[in-house]
Amino acid sequence: MNQQAHASYPTYSLRRTEIEGYGSLAELALDLRWSWNHATDQVWRELDPELWGLTHNPWVVLQTVSRDRLVHLLADRGFRGTVDRLLAAKRTAAEAPGWFQQNCPTGALTCAAYFSMEFMLSEALPIYSGGLGNVAGDQLKANSDLGVPVVGVGLLYQQGYFRQAIDRNGLQQALYPYNDPGQLPVTPLRQADGEWLRLKIGLPGYSVWLRAWEVRVGRVKLYLLDSNDAANEPTHRGITSELYGGGPELRLLQELVLGIGGWRLLVALGLRPEVCHLNEGHAAFAILERARSFMSETGQPFDAALSVTRAGNLFTTHTAVPAGFDRFEPALIELYLGRYAREELGISPRDLLALGRQNPDDSLESFNMAYLAVRGSGAVNGVSRLHGQVSRHIFGPLFPHWPESEVPVGYVTNGVHMPTWDSAPADALWTEACAKDRWLGMTKTLEQNIRLVSDVRLWELRTAGGKLFVDYARARLSRQLATTGAAADVIEGAKRVFDPGALTLGFARRFATYKRPDLLLHDPARLLRLLSNPARRVQLVIAGKAHPADGGGRELIHRWIEFIRRPEVRPHVIFLSDYDMLLTEHLVQGVDVWINTPRRPWEACGTSGMKVLVNGGINLSELDGWWAEAYTPDVGWALGDGREHGEDPAWDAIEANELYDLLEREVIPEFYTRDERDIPVAWVKRMRESMAQLTPRFSADRTVREYTEHRYVPAATAYRQRAANKGVGGRQIVDWRRSLEHKWAALHFGERTVETHGDQHHFEVRVCLNDLDPEAVRVELYADGMDGGGPTVADMTRVRRVDGASGAYVYRAGVSAARPATAYTARLVPHHAGVSVPLEDARILWER
Repeated sequence: MNQQAHASYPTYSLRRTEIEGYGSLAELALDLRWSWNHATDQVWRELDPELWGLTHNPWVVLQTVSRDRLVHLLADRGFRGTVDRLLAAKRTAAEAPGWFQQNCPTGALTCAAYFSMEFMLSEALPIYSGGLGNVAGDQLKANSDLGVPVVGVGLLYQQGYFRQAIDRNGLQQALYPYNDPGQLPVTPLRQADGEWLRLKIGLPGYSVWLRAWEVRVGRVKLYLLDSNDAANEPTHRGITSELYGGGPELRLLQELVLGIGGWRLLVALGLRPEVCHLNEGHAAFAILERARSFMSETGQPFDAALSVTRAGNLFTTHTAVPAGFDRFEPALIELYLGRYAREELGISPRDLLALGRQNPDDSLESFNMAYLAVRGSGAVNGVSRLHGQVSRHIFGPLFPHWPESEVPVGYVTNGVHMPTWDSAPADALWTEACAKDRWLGMTKTLEQNIRLVSDVRLWELRTAGGKLFVDYARARLSRQLATTGAAADVIEGAKRVFDPGALTLGFARRFATYKRPDLLLHDPARLLRLLSNPARRVQLVIAGKAHPADGGGRELIHRWIEFIRRPEVRPHVIFLSDYDMLLTEHLVQGVDVWINTPRRPWEACGTSGMKVLVNGGINLSELDGWWAEAYTPDVGWALGDGREHGEDPAWDAIEANELYDLLEREVIPEFYTRDERDIPVAWVKRMRESMAQLTPRFSADRTVREYTEHRYVPAATAYRQRAANKGVGGRQIVDWRRSLEHKWAALHFGERTVETHGDQHHFEVRVCLNDLDPEAVRVELYADGMDGGGPTVADMTRVRRVDGASGAYVYRAGVSAARPATAYTARLVPHHAGVSVPLEDARILWER
């Protein structure tokens, strides 16, 4: 961080800073390391057990507890000694070399900036909605654990995402409580002279001031911007009012603040990230501002600056359908970015709009943020193997005439931060089996170590988790019912709901129609029979929100509430409202089976089911997202046939019956088939395999190591190479592309000959390049893949120039004769050292 800016305690805390030891408590409370390292929990519990239990927010506890209580406890030698030890341990952990320092070359990466619209770090910082924020928060924590030099960039919302209540009529109500910054674990960034670090961004006819905040996440920092500055007009103070609220104009303004404001904040802090990681396309305007900043430093024009900086940009897409990307009308883009394009980037608004369009010449086409992200990045990836395939199809139109398998979208499958989601009993078991530092990059022996855990010990984990969850569910449900004015006997009954020893099924996620949260309700009578068998007790917990504008999702919630309120159903099914991070933690720590029923392939990854792995939970899921690559019969159960069926109601009915059959014939019998020790041996075997095989594979530890080794370090290297000598490499790439643009139309193939000798086909192809430098292109032989495999691509070698023909050459290649020669086609593609084709140039010429 620039020495001119530093984090400081908010005004709220100033009246307490003279208390000896208060600063130590504040340092602990303002580092979200406590959200996964629970060593400090007892400190906050001692300060105020009730408030800690309700909020799990140390900063609120510290702000609320009386001065006398603070003085009394800090004067206690035992309490003060505990605080000092915890603070020393925190500082030691922050300074110790991590996996990155031990495994990556010095200087390979000095800083990666991770941009996201939301971050789920703790319920104490409610600036998240769901899966996207979950991934962002878990990866920040894993980066901290592993010592990867990453900083996060996001927005501090005055209200965040809506809070859910279910009213007396069983309808979802959306509430928007205010996020008081003084009670959030955030600190304002201030200049050395104490002035708040504020940024000003120009909008049409006015400027907006942005305040800067810091969140400590172990050894990683998250920087947040908000527009709730007193110098702004009331409407502009509300730009960062709520997450995913308002219309297109508010969304565009938020994304301008995140992308342009976020990059300017990094510059103001003296940070120079080699890598800019865009977690979804919301932050794609950072691409423009990064290029503008490089222009300012080097004097290069926009096209050269973009060619340089895009090498260090990584775009991760989470969207499984084209309609999921943010799009803005051209007039809106021109209104808010027209002056920026002309005066700051030196390009026309039309050129800017072209970056976000499939057809740059279509003046009516909307501006797609994902297209901007693709055109401004050096690499693109989906978030599961299947999602990589889906994304290649979605982005195929940007790469016309290229085979879909070669559309430049890879994948890095998401993982979850296991220390965040494991229960205390699970943590104890894993520590016994695999040591405390098991998630710090040393996961190679986890599978074999967890297989050594006995049946008895694993079953103890399950029973402990079940009891903890039932206790929590009863307390939460009774409070929930009381707030809706339920009858006294219903509230009292909630305190006895569920049985810790019964099979517990969990279904919790965003209520959207494509996730099919009503699949279990396809045949309510059959579901009730399945749940109410007294010999084999089954209980179901449901949770989830529907976006306030999603009428279909809200109706699905209403259907479940109506079903649950039936007296014969009430003992067997509960709906826990206001699905947030705290509720998620308890759910994934206590359920036996996690059910997921999306329509394939619309679940990009779906990390919720990964969270049960560390706790011994088992997945029963559609073969979509991560489960499509994780499933084997010994680790869980699969729904569906692994194919796409669209929105066919008949297929929904088939899968609903398949789900009932799986539960009735396999899941429930396996859980209740016990040996003489009352242990379900087959169930425990499945638990063990799920924990051993899947937990290391689907941990954020593995995801972050993969990003670091295969994305961040190569991107940093490529960026430094292009940025050298004030970006001369970028200028050369622009010149190369312009040469291709002017001369491509004249290129063509000539005569082709094939000779087969033994097991080889020998091809010769004449190619007319006219006056194009032969080094600017590559000639290849291509054959489609067979049996689901990848295509065959073989480089052809330029062997001679054709006499008497201007710019004509003969290219030769030998390939296997296992396939007929007619399977192969020659093609001409752009080539430049260090340039990713077709991502950076999508031209291609096929032999006819």
